[in-house]
Amino acid sequence: MRTANVKRKTKETDIEVAVDLDGKGTSTIATGIGFLDHMLDLLARHSRIDIAVKAKGDLHIDDHHTAEDSGIALGQAVRQALGDMKGITRYADVHVPMDEALTRVAIDISGRPFLVFKASFGSGKIGNFDTALVQEWFQAFAMNAGITLHAECLYGSNDHHIAESCFKGLARALRAAVAIDPRTKDEVPSTKGSLGG
Repeated sequence: MRTANVKRKTKETDIEVAVDLDGKGTSTIATGIGFLDHMLDLLARHSRIDIAVKAKGDLHIDDHHTAEDSGIALGQAVRQALGDMKGITRYADVHVPMDEALTRVAIDISGRPFLVFKASFGSGKIGNFDTALVQEWFQAFAMNAGITLHAECLYGSNDHHIAESCFKGLARALRAAVAIDPRTKDEVPSTKGSLGG
């Protein structure tokens, strides 16, 4: 079973995350941030990873700590659920359109975390959500999942669509990259013989 549970508690947030990489894409998300809940719900749905996130944070200050820490905890859970990474496809890339927006996402489940994020938002907010927190979430997730992640919105004008295409792109890339390749199910997909070291 490629599953994991992570609890993260700081002075700023209290978060519980559960994932099942071989799930059906079900989600139970409650971060207290409506737009983030929406993004994490579609991340689960389109990755086919079952995701549960329960977060309490200092939202009376702003959404930053809760958004970032949820990315940290979810990344840690994905990394734990991958285990020894035997048989995973490892690499994946996708282009995801969302109406007028088009985003390209490429990932390598390498154990060497790195983020390249290129998306320009027209305003500072999507509803009440700070658009800067989209990149903050991606940074937290990539660093803690141990993945190399490139996400670039090639074009788009609606901030909601730009953000959504980034999350959907990540979802579809993860779906492909974590999938077990039956031809190499007992092998770690690396010439080194291990990933993450």
